[in-house]
Amino acid sequence: MNDLPFLSLSIWVPIVAGVLVLFTGDDRRAAAARWLALLGSIAGFAVTIPLYLYFDNGSGGFQFQEIHNWIPAFNIHYHLGVDGIAVPLILLTSFTTFIVVLAGWEVIQKRVAQYNAAFLIMSGIMIGVFSTLDAILYYVFWEAMLIPMFLVIGVWGGPNRVYATIKFFLYTLLGSLLMLVAFIYLYHQSNSFNILDYYAMPLALDVQVWIFIAFFMAFAVKIPMWPVHTWLPDAHVEAPTGGSVVLAAIALKLGGYSFLRFAMPIAPDASHYLSGFMITLSLIAVVYIALVALVQKDMKKLIAYSSISHMGFVTLGFFLFNPLGLEGAVVQMISHGFISSAMFLSVGVLYDRMHSRQIADYGGVANTMPVFAAFAVLFAMANAGLPGTSGFVGEFMVILGAIQVNFWYAVLASTTLIFGAAYTLWMVKRVYYGEVANHHVAELTDINRREFLILALLAILVLGFGLYPQPITEMTHASVQQLLEHLAISKLPAL
Repeated sequence: MNDLPFLSLSIWVPIVAGVLVLFTGDDRRAAAARWLALLGSIAGFAVTIPLYLYFDNGSGGFQFQEIHNWIPAFNIHYHLGVDGIAVPLILLTSFTTFIVVLAGWEVIQKRVAQYNAAFLIMSGIMIGVFSTLDAILYYVFWEAMLIPMFLVIGVWGGPNRVYATIKFFLYTLLGSLLMLVAFIYLYHQSNSFNILDYYAMPLALDVQVWIFIAFFMAFAVKIPMWPVHTWLPDAHVEAPTGGSVVLAAIALKLGGYSFLRFAMPIAPDASHYLSGFMITLSLIAVVYIALVALVQKDMKKLIAYSSISHMGFVTLGFFLFNPLGLEGAVVQMISHGFISSAMFLSVGVLYDRMHSRQIADYGGVANTMPVFAAFAVLFAMANAGLPGTSGFVGEFMVILGAIQVNFWYAVLASTTLIFGAAYTLWMVKRVYYGEVANHHVAELTDINRREFLILALLAILVLGFGLYPQPITEMTHASVQQLLEHLAISKLPAL
């Protein structure tokens, strides 16, 4: 079974399905587009499951490798391979695509085929980012992801969607150009675009610093880190619910994953040298952005700022350079994928009924939608880091890792448990509890079977990984150990 091209199937099955959905034509065949998209998303998820089933947890190296000539003149290959850090993110991507297709089933009424096709194609492209071991192939997938996301926000977004899409496009594109410059430099030094060759290449510290900065500009924007985070709240507010789910659950993880795949192993000495800078930016995101979330009046903006704060934990864990911090950061990425998806889908349920995201327009929703409110409050508690939910596990591991490095890092990081509870409970109290003050809220109907299925699946995952995170930690452990060993070995050229 291991000889089958599981990674190629994971990339191309959803892309081909997306193209087939496009051929269903206009909205007169919307039902056919929806069913074909659902089958495509299920098939896309199914072909990623063998990556988990046949993965060797004891190996920290790259598995399921595929390599074929692509552009021999420049030594560019179609080279795929995954480790224990990439596989959970690929599974998260394919599962989220299924959720997004299901979530837009009755909601999206115009250009249904194009909407679903965009998400299927984007799913394959993002899995390509997580699985490629060739720098140019990676860059192609990285840039290609912008196109379907640009269309999703620009066509199905809110009234200021054009502004949001252009801002999103420019921020990510400009950062990525510096990354391409770094790849070209590395190619001239090694005559290869193979990422594994870059890992073994000795580079002087000043060169490593410049390469790290080039990568930082691309990946920090995608995560996004403070202060290059301002595109994300605008994109979330204007994006349709499915767009927000994919942005928060997967797109942000591309930046975090890429730090582990490129910036840190290619420039390990620069990573140590600049770790104080990275930890400072991460702690600013954790503390300051949480305070910004506290004053938001729009539910989507609050969750968007919450995502930036939680992703600050991810980059903090990376640059602690210990197993607890790094493994905790990976767990946090997966957990945040589930929780942020659930939070945005909960807002989507309310928006579909009330056409408002303003917290002030609600109140007493639990009185008219008790089943939905139970799910929404569970996800809000998970977002605040309640023990027993997946939101607690990653943050707790990173805080424990931070204590091993510097007590004050841990103190500042742990403030998220206070501020996170503050902004989350502030929203929950005003939206779901209290008396029904708005006659529109009094007329709300509880979730239907489709919405129940989506929220129940996410609730099972949030509670399941909160109580038993071992499937993630077992898979990532060997890869994290190997990365830390690599980072401990100086790549400065011998005198």
